Amino acid sequence: MSDPLRQTSPRIIAVANQKGGVGKTTTTINLGAALAETGARVLIVDLDPQGNASTGLGIEAEARGHTTYDLLLDEASLDEIVQNTAHEGLLIIPATVDLSSADIELLANEKRSFLLHDALRQPGIDGFRLDYILIDCPPSLNLLTVNAMVAAHSVLIPLQSEFFALEGLSQLMLTIREVRQSANPKLRIEGVLLTMVDARNNLSAQVESDARENLGDLVFQTRIPRNVRVSEAPSYALPVLTYDPASKGAQAYRDLALEIVQRHARAAA
Repeated sequence: MSDPLRQTSPRIIAVANQKGGVGKTTTTINLGAALAETGARVLIVDLDPQGNASTGLGIEAEARGHTTYDLLLDEASLDEIVQNTAHEGLLIIPATVDLSSADIELLANEKRSFLLHDALRQPGIDGFRLDYILIDCPPSLNLLTVNAMVAAHSVLIPLQSEFFALEGLSQLMLTIREVRQSANPKLRIEGVLLTMVDARNNLSAQVESDARENLGDLVFQTRIPRNVRVSEAPSYALPVLTYDPASKGAQAYRDLALEIVQRHARAAA
């Protein structure tokens, strides 16, 4: 159980968008690696039954003995389920397809929306000395995503630079507002991240213009380019920062990490 008196020290960010293929897991992995590269200690919580964040960080299926399913439904301790990755300062709670049944099982639990919130505030969390927790949400607005938003301080929204991109945001924004009104009044939008940006494409420029006009300062200055190295890295179970540290994709995620750190520093000042 959680300790209600404990002050939460790590910044918890849910990476969410109900639309698949927008770079959500890629962003979770590479932002985590970029933050760790600065010396921060980062925990990635894989809340997607596809387990792509786990695979992308080299956690083989047979090594996922304890997972986010156990964290949510079996009240497993963090010591049992948090795993090291090959990257210094980057930890993970992996996921398997077992998580796909969690939505149904959660319905019977009266605290169904708060299970991840409580799990990430176990007294044992202090021992990991975390600076950030990044939650990779499933590509849907289900109970798992709601759990992530109730647990998080903020939501980072990857937005693919394509036609109709902004239209898909309305339902996500509505869900964030509902969670804020009912369960987590301090939930904020960390920022909207433009992904798969092609500077040669007029459509990318139009999407960015529309996003900045409609969302203003919520849109990060950093943009993630469409970059073959970013696409290749998961097949080698590596963040792009390790796979090709000098690539434009790797530098973009370093820029994003710096922008987030600087935003938090300004907010705390």
